[in-house]
Order: sequence, then C-alpha cells, then structure tokens
Amino acid sequence: MIDGLTLALTGAGMAALFAGIGSAIGIGIAGRSATGVLSEKPERYGQMFIMVVLPGTQGFYGFLAAFMVMLKLNFFGGTGVPELSTMLGLQTLIACIPIAFAGLVSAIFQGKVCSGGILMAAKRPEMAFKAGVVYAVMVEIYAILGLLVTLFMILFGIKWPVV
Repeated sequence: MIDGLTLALTGAGMAALFAGIGSAIGIGIAGRSATGVLSEKPERYGQMFIMVVLPGTQGFYGFLAAFMVMLKLNFFGGTGVPELSTMLGLQTLIACIPIAFAGLVSAIFQGKVCSGGILMAAKRPEMAFKAGVVYAVMVEIYAILGLLVTLFMILFGIKWPVV
C-alpha cells in the first residue's frame, strides 16, 4: 500500500512536471517561429518576445500548485512533515490533476497560437497585439481555470492535519 505522503508528493510533482513540460514545448514552438522571423527582421524582437514567453506561464502555475502542497505539508516549517493517511494523499494527488493536465495541454496549444501570431506579425506588425497576444491569452484562460480548481481543492477541499 502506498502511503499518503508519497501520493501527495506525486500530485505536487505531477503539477510541476506536466505544466513545465507543456511550457517547454509551447515555448519551443513559438521560439522556432520567432527565430525565423528575427533572422530577417531583428527589429521585431519586442513584438516576438511576449509571444514566445507566454506559454511559459503554465509552468509557473504548476510550480505554484506544487509549492502550495508543500506549504500545506509543512515542508518549510522545520518541525517535520505530518503523517498523512492514504486518503489524504490521494485527495492531494487528485487536487493537482487539473493544473497538471490543463497546464500541459494549454501551453502546447498556446505555443501554436503564438507561433501563428508571430508569423502574422512578421507581415502585419500592427496586428501583433490585437490578434497574436489576445488569441494566446484566450488559451491561457483554461490554464488559469485549472490552477484555480487545483488551488480551491488544496485550500478549501482538503482537511489538512495540524502540525
């Protein structure tokens, strides 16, 4: 039988890992497009930069969720981590799933949207913010919703042991 702490840490790890992987892939997709454009139009660096880094936010959301779990487990308190039941560990793991998968998927698709925005901005720089960034932010909303669901479950849905 897996103990509760192992399950809780697995959830925290999944939140950071999957959202981070999605961010890395999304930034890679957008970055490839940006380097192609910048090789011919280096003056467009500022316009390209925001669209390249946007998919990176999901990795931060996953990190935030993992950090919140570690705070609740008293990782940084110095008095030790409380013993967790298997059920509490499972609840924690399940609470981390929304940001893990919303972060993974939305970052990849946001990278694709940003890539399209970068290619459009190469020909129509006046559209870089209006279409490129705004459309990318629409994808971001789903990562934010995944983070909120995770945080609500961590903060309000789990009865954490008192240390």
